[in-house]
Amino acid sequence: QVQLVESGGGLVQPGGSLRLSCVSSNPLFRLNTMSWYRQAPGKQRDLVAAIGPSGITNYADAVKGRFTLSRDNAKKTVNLEMNSLKPEDTAVYYCRQGLGSGAYWGQGTQVTVSS
Repeated sequence: QVQLVESGGGLVQPGGSLRLSCVSSNPLFRLNTMSWYRQAPGKQRDLVAAIGPSGITNYADAVKGRFTLSRDNAKKTVNLEMNSLKPEDTAVYYCRQGLGSGAYWGQGTQVTVSS
């Protein structure tokens, strides 16, 4: 069973920054697509950013230019740098490893952007 442990959430003012991290227990981490999703109250869970095994990334339009996703295969970690945060970025952020029905999810970390 793969475990994903997220960290780095919290309360930040609009315009501020946060860094989310996700550590995987999977020894084959380097072969997996890693992604971050977020879910605001009453809304569906949406893709924020993803990074493939080769390091190619893609981002939701709402976060392009503000968020940066990177991976460290040696540490089995992905990091989501979030800058210029807006109140609408408030959500629970989930780390995901893999694709489709075989993917694994982290427990989620709360990000709140408020003054």
